[in-house]
Amino acid sequence: MPFARLANATTPTCHIGLGLAAVGRPGYINLGRDEDLGEDRSVEALRTRTHELLDAAYAQGVRYFDAARSYGRSEEFLADWLRDRPGLDDIVVGSKWGYTYTADWSTEADKHEVKDHTLAAYERQRAESDALLGDRLDLYQIHSVTPDSPALTDKELHAKLAEAAAQGLTVGFSTSGPAQADAIRAALAVTVDGEPLFRTVQSTYNALETSAAPALAEAHDAGLTVIVKEGMANGRLAGPHAPDVVKEIAGATGLGCDAVALAAVLRQPWAGVVLSGAATTNQLASNLHAAVVDLDDDQLSRLATLVEEPPAYWERRARLPWH
Repeated sequence: MPFARLANATTPTCHIGLGLAAVGRPGYINLGRDEDLGEDRSVEALRTRTHELLDAAYAQGVRYFDAARSYGRSEEFLADWLRDRPGLDDIVVGSKWGYTYTADWSTEADKHEVKDHTLAAYERQRAESDALLGDRLDLYQIHSVTPDSPALTDKELHAKLAEAAAQGLTVGFSTSGPAQADAIRAALAVTVDGEPLFRTVQSTYNALETSAAPALAEAHDAGLTVIVKEGMANGRLAGPHAPDVVKEIAGATGLGCDAVALAAVLRQPWAGVVLSGAATTNQLASNLHAAVVDLDDDQLSRLATLVEEPPAYWERRARLPWH
């Protein structure tokens, strides 16, 4: 497992990863992005921004970097950065297949990404990822599995993924939607020749959406590495958008709302890596303070009052505009 590399890291931030969803393409659904990125969202501007974030993250102890075929040019930007730093052998690189980026570097596209979990999509996107990342790719995940995904039942696809795993690639999946727990449990049951297929799971978990927690604990107990995405609920738990409870706790700790939100995720015993989706180096530095936030029982109880029903949470997320 490539994540064994993280076990040898001693920095407080080694369990925080950097996700590139927000900087690999000009449009995304995170709140406050207009202020974060400004008007220049050219390919070269976002390439430079991504490299600055990767440099800052590595310097501050981050060792997991997460991209996807549908995150615009995220794999390309990451590959460029890695090519210029051939000596970095203590990091873990993950990407995802299953969505195709279709916005053509526009924030006004009708559709920004199209989902396809077929074997043909895997083979096409695997070739694209390999062309960019080559042997630096450690983890390849099925992007946003839901209980009805054909990727859970396609035996031919499973055989191809198992073949990739036998050649040294770690195979995982991510989840989205109000039935994340069902998708996780269905994926845990997938085997090839009697052996579990998936070795990692990446799911949404935050102070507003906690429904996947029991299933993530089961995945952890089964030996999977758990990666948590959207720990700040696409910006709803950060800065000016955060609920009063989060702002009050942040005030008491002397740190940002983002650090409090991520700290609540980091303390989960099953959380192996928690992603920062920072779009600026200042955001990243603030996010990384989560590693030193010590929330007490009263503060955790107050955060627990924020939990929303999964359908309501995901319906609101679906209404966030691409901008």
